[in-house]
Amino acid sequence: MKIAILGGSFNPVHLGHLFLADSVLSMGYDRIILIPAFQSPFKQDADIAASKDRLEMLCASITGDPRLTTDDCEIQREGVSYTIDTIAEIRERYRPEGKLGLILGDDLADTFHLWREASVIAQETDIIIARRLNSYQIKFPFPHQRLDNEIMDISSRMVRDKICKGENWRYLVPAGARCIIEDRRLYGLKTPLMMGENLGETGNGDSSQYEMIAFLENTARRSMSLSRFIHSRNTALLARDLCLRFNLDPLAGYLAGIVHDICKTMKEDDLMNLALKDGKGISVLEREKPGLLHGRAAAVFILEHFNIKDKEILGAVSTHVTGGMGMGPLAKVIYIADKIEVSRDWVAPGLKEMCIETDLEELFTATLEDNVAFLHSQRKDIAEGTQRLLDAMAKKSAARMSKGKL
Repeated sequence: MKIAILGGSFNPVHLGHLFLADSVLSMGYDRIILIPAFQSPFKQDADIAASKDRLEMLCASITGDPRLTTDDCEIQREGVSYTIDTIAEIRERYRPEGKLGLILGDDLADTFHLWREASVIAQETDIIIARRLNSYQIKFPFPHQRLDNEIMDISSRMVRDKICKGENWRYLVPAGARCIIEDRRLYGLKTPLMMGENLGETGNGDSSQYEMIAFLENTARRSMSLSRFIHSRNTALLARDLCLRFNLDPLAGYLAGIVHDICKTMKEDDLMNLALKDGKGISVLEREKPGLLHGRAAAVFILEHFNIKDKEILGAVSTHVTGGMGMGPLAKVIYIADKIEVSRDWVAPGLKEMCIETDLEELFTATLEDNVAFLHSQRKDIAEGTQRLLDAMAKKSAARMSKGKL
């Protein structure tokens, strides 16, 4: 196997790094090893992220690509990272076919002679000099190959500066790296994308909220049709927006919206068996129409498979189909978002506009009544949970009216 190595601080990894690796693969290499330095002998960045963070960002950025891998040999050695030591270790462990390829940017070419044992490195590797600058004029007296790659005008320093200044940066880095930067507030990040504080206990004991959401979103996409996934993401977006408006946690709203239909395509027997685990039994209508159980089943599913224990999220997912007594604010938001997100075409005129005009209770009541009216128009039965909720709301309204007359 022909192998080349690409080293650097990767502080953070960005699309230019991966584009460069992909370009070198086109030269006939089978695999590129990305090796983050513990400490560069030439770069002393004051705002360098911890080695663990930089390594994890690399790992998260190359998911599913067998042509790329990472190695933590320089981090394990600690101290200043010297390429000559890395070459010896990689050659010993990986046993490459022929010489290792060593990828250098042309911005490093002029100082290569200052590297420890530069002449030995030049003898023991096939040096590949990639374009980082706009000039082809470089002085490099050692044997090498030139890579006529396109230049992506991105640098790690640029990304860090944009993050620190609150400028646009998120699509300069791979999605996996972005999630870690968001989760860990790296490089002075002040405002995360979702602006949520926490998701309660998600089971892994850390704060990997964005990584969890990204994983769940991809899981949901694979488990349903594309049109159903688009509905789920529209629901998540509207839920997030409503949570921001009503001072609820937008991360929780987005997560619940993404997974609310994750069991929608399950077989009926599986739905019933899963829903029964919540201890609430199954009504006559639910036995006749097991599809009504997909919300309850989804709540059990995300608890069992993803260890999401937040009661507000579980309750919101569980009740989004029919509603029910004791619904909290987040549950009402998910119910609303599911029923009136932008792809729904049967919603009563004006209901969507109410999202920016009314309080949560009024919006929820209007959405519930609109949904019931739609069910009646389709000659569909009303679930027990929905009917109990309607009765309770009617009694509450009657009591308010009676009190007002007094």
